Amino acid sequence: MILEALIAIALLGGLATFLAPDEYAGRLAAAISLLPLGGSLYAWRTFDGTGNALLGGQMAFETDVAWFELGGYAIDWHVGVDGISLPLVVLATFLTTAAIASAWSTIDERESQFYGLVLVLEAAMIGVFVAMDFIIWFVFWEGVLVPMYILIGVWGGDNRRYAAIKFLIYTNVASLVAFVGVLALFVGLPEATFGLPELADGLRSGALEGYAGIDAATLTLLAFVATFAGFAVKVPLVPVHTWLPDAHVEAPTPASVLLAGVLLKMGTYALLRFNVTMMPETMARLAVPIAILAVVSVLYGALLALAQNDLKRIVAYSSISSMGYVLLGLVALSLYGLGGATFQMVSHGLISGALFMIVGVIYHRTHTRDVETLSGLADRMPLTAAAFVAAAFAYMGLPLMSGFAAELFVFIGGMQSAVVPLAPLVTAVAMFGIVVVAGYLLWAMQRTLFGPAGSGYPVDRASARELVPIGIVLAAVIALGVAPDLFWPTIQRASAPVLQDLGEVATVLGGGL
Repeated sequence: MILEALIAIALLGGLATFLAPDEYAGRLAAAISLLPLGGSLYAWRTFDGTGNALLGGQMAFETDVAWFELGGYAIDWHVGVDGISLPLVVLATFLTTAAIASAWSTIDERESQFYGLVLVLEAAMIGVFVAMDFIIWFVFWEGVLVPMYILIGVWGGDNRRYAAIKFLIYTNVASLVAFVGVLALFVGLPEATFGLPELADGLRSGALEGYAGIDAATLTLLAFVATFAGFAVKVPLVPVHTWLPDAHVEAPTPASVLLAGVLLKMGTYALLRFNVTMMPETMARLAVPIAILAVVSVLYGALLALAQNDLKRIVAYSSISSMGYVLLGLVALSLYGLGGATFQMVSHGLISGALFMIVGVIYHRTHTRDVETLSGLADRMPLTAAAFVAAAFAYMGLPLMSGFAAELFVFIGGMQSAVVPLAPLVTAVAMFGIVVVAGYLLWAMQRTLFGPAGSGYPVDRASARELVPIGIVLAAVIALGVAPDLFWPTIQRASAPVLQDLGEVATVLGGGL
């Protein structure tokens, strides 16, 4: 029942914080957030699951009980974790605590409501990663949207209402499209079920039948396209990425941390669970356009970041580029590719979270994020500057940091792909994105940290309260870089079963696994 406890503590803690006086809300929320964090670390420490949760593997901390019926179909409270979902649960609880701590210095109005919503958001994020029944999963999936919409719309910048509405419309329409795609699979199976393991088993065993005159192959293709399109918005991938920069720029710093650190990973997690795991043959047959989309997202996102002057927009567009690497790992359909994609989700969540907190500190102290205006911060904010340099180097893939291990796994997986034609060349082109990333981050660091001290804005050194959360997140980045085995073996054991039965597909496509 530990997974239920994580969700319940975050949800009830959010309600309690909502009712608490503003002056105590921050401390109360931080104390409450430590409980899910401690619980997730305990789950990671005692994890005894094996294999993939959707493919007959042994889940850890599993609960499966009948709950209610919907239209004659049973809805079960079915939750559990495997080596793919557990690292993401730990990431969600860890970044929630960091985000709450970072809010202490920046949120000074309606604090009870703010911290309460962050904890409710945490409950929904955990639910997405542990749910094994599609209806329960979709409730949590949609449950994330409301608190994030309010956080952007109430505590955001000058254009917060526009950004919040754009975020809600994009992601809500995308959810509807993905729901229709999964529903097509549901009605096409002879024994309709909302259970994700049962759904995966039915699809991979070839049990899908036609529906309303549509044959099984066409129905699978339509379902794949619909789910892929819906999840691509959440990732986001080019060209459905335009909601992300606006949401990040207008969102308060803690919301940006969770948006980039966790919410984007919900999209790639869904692609892995539904498109890759349930429909691997369709994924393999569409590998060429998907690989092209991944490379375009990597390079286009990086080039857009290079053209920005706003520090927050730079980090936001760089996230689009990083998510392109995740998609490249997924479409490779190789062990290192799938594992590397999951590792990249965790790594990018930590690094982008740290960068958004650093940008928040700079903005809080200087009241500007304009790279052309900022200058000489290294002399006046040395610890903040050092953290900026460390996070930027992690983003560039410096060895002994998590970004290096994650990208290395993805690139090895991409090179080994048997379903992407000219896989080494495609991967090499995507690797060029690292050069662009280094370019815009070095340019931003040189302008903001070094050179003559700017005089057009006040500067105070960041407080320990602002720097400690950043330092802890960066410590996690280094820990995963020095010891990737903290998660890597667990991720690999859950990724390997996804590749079963793909040898024949690869042979038909002209390759071999």
